[in-house]
Amino acid sequence: MIKNFKWLLLVSLTFMACNSDDDVVVPVESSDGKPLTAGSADFSKYVALGDSFAAGFSDNALFIKGQEGAYPNILAQQFALVGGGEFKTPFSNDNIGGLLLGGNVIFGPRLYFNSTPVPVEGTPTTEVTARLSGTFGNLGVPGAKSFHLLAPGYGNPAGVATGTANPYFARFASSTTTTVLADALSQNPTFFSLWIGGNDELGYATAGGDPTVNPLTPTATFDAAYKGLVAQLVSGGRKGVVANLPVITTLPHFRVIAYNQLTQANLSAGGVSLVNTLNTQLYGPLHNALAFLGQGNRINLLSSTGNNPLLIVDETLPDLSANLKAVLMGGGLDATTATVMGQIFGRARQALPTDLIVLGASSRIGKVPNVAADGIASPSPSLSQLGVTFPLPDRYVLLPSEVAEIGVATAAYNLTIKTVAEANGLAIVDAESIMADLNKPNGITMNNFTLKATFVTGGMFSLDGVHPTPRGYAFIANKFIEAINAKYGSNLKGVDIGNYQVLFPAKL
Repeated sequence: MIKNFKWLLLVSLTFMACNSDDDVVVPVESSDGKPLTAGSADFSKYVALGDSFAAGFSDNALFIKGQEGAYPNILAQQFALVGGGEFKTPFSNDNIGGLLLGGNVIFGPRLYFNSTPVPVEGTPTTEVTARLSGTFGNLGVPGAKSFHLLAPGYGNPAGVATGTANPYFARFASSTTTTVLADALSQNPTFFSLWIGGNDELGYATAGGDPTVNPLTPTATFDAAYKGLVAQLVSGGRKGVVANLPVITTLPHFRVIAYNQLTQANLSAGGVSLVNTLNTQLYGPLHNALAFLGQGNRINLLSSTGNNPLLIVDETLPDLSANLKAVLMGGGLDATTATVMGQIFGRARQALPTDLIVLGASSRIGKVPNVAADGIASPSPSLSQLGVTFPLPDRYVLLPSEVAEIGVATAAYNLTIKTVAEANGLAIVDAESIMADLNKPNGITMNNFTLKATFVTGGMFSLDGVHPTPRGYAFIANKFIEAINAKYGSNLKGVDIGNYQVLFPAKL
C-alpha cells in the first residue's frame, strides 16, 4: 500500500508539473507571434464603404446571419484587438431575407440548397420605410455603383419606387438628402475600407449585356467618381484599404447554364421525343431558308442524342427578318406565318461555347416569354418556349463581344483603382488575381481548406453565383488583413475560415 501510494504521488506531481504555468502554450493571436500591434494604422473609428459584398449579401438576399459574417464585420472584430472601436451594422429584421416597400414584397427571400437552389419559406419583414436611427460603420449598400456613393438622395425612400434611390440605403441613411460618403465622413473615421465598382459592370453582365436593363458605367464616369471618393476619404492623412475588381464574367453565375443546356428530356413530352417534330416543323425549314440566304450555320437540325444548343438572339447579326419572310413565302408558307417567323428568327441563332448564359435564365428556359419577366412576348402561341422554339432574349445571354466589352471596362476600372491607391499610399487587395486563382483546378487553400469558384461545391460562392458564402467572406476578410499588415506594419492574424460554414441551412 505504501509503495503504491508513492507511485500515485509521483504520478500526481508529474501531472502537476506538466501543467504548470511555465509549460502552458499561449495561443498565438498575431500573424508573426509577436505582441499584437496596429502598426502605423489607427483603427479606433473604422468605416466600410462598398456594395453588396461589404453588406454581407449572400444567397441572393440580405439577412442577419449573412450580415454578421460580412468581411467588414470580421475586420472590425480583428481591429478591436488593437484599439478598434464600436462598429455598427444596419441589420435586417430577419433571416428570411428580402425587402418590403409599403408592405409589398420588392425582393424575395434568400435561397437554400434542396437538390437545387430554392427560396426559404416565409415572407420578408424588413420594411424599407422603417428607417433605422443612429450611425453605422458598415455602409455597404447592395446594388450601389461607384457614383451612387456620391449621389444626394440615394437614400430617399420616396425615390425607391422610381429607381432614383436605393431601398437598402433608404433604411439607414441619416437623411433623405445625404450621400453614403457624407454619412461615412460625418463619423470622423480614422480608417476606411472601400471596395466599389463591381456593380458598375455586374448589373450589365447579369442583364446579358442589355443596356436597356442595366447599362455599363462609362470608364470616365467611374474614374471621376472613384477619384472623388478617395480624395475625400484620405483627407487629413486618413489611412485605408481598397480592392480592385475581379473579371466579373468568371463568376459562377455565368458558368452554370451551358450553351447546350437542352437535354433529350427537355425536348420530350410524356416520355416521347419531340426532336423529329421540331426538326420537321421548325428547325429544318429555318435552316433551309437561312442556308438559301447564306446563313445556314445560324440554325442546324437538333440531334436526337446528347445535348442541344439553346436558341438565342444575337443582336450583332444582320437582321434577316424581311429576307427570311420572303424566302419562307417562296417556299409555300402563308404571309402571316412567314411574317411572324421573320420577326422571331431574324437575328436568332443557336448558342455556341463562347456564349455565356446568365444564371437567371435557368428559371425561364422552356417557359412562355412575357414582357414583365423577359422584356418580350411571342406573337405566336405555337412558338413560345424560351430557348427551344423562341430565342432567349439579349438579357439572358452574354455574347463574346459583350464579354470583351466588360473585360475592357474591368481593366480600365482596375487601372484607376491601382493608380489612386498608389498615389495615396493605400493598401490594396488584388481581387482580380484572387478570382483567377479560384478558377484554377486546385483553387486556393487557406487554414487547410480549399476554395474554388465552382458553383455550390466550391465553397467560395453562395447560391446566387455572385456573392460569397460565410466561409468565402471570412477568406476575403483575411485577404484584406494580409494587405493591411503588409502596408501598415500591423500583425493581425485573421480568422480560421474553417470556423465559418459553407452554406446556410433552410432554418436559421
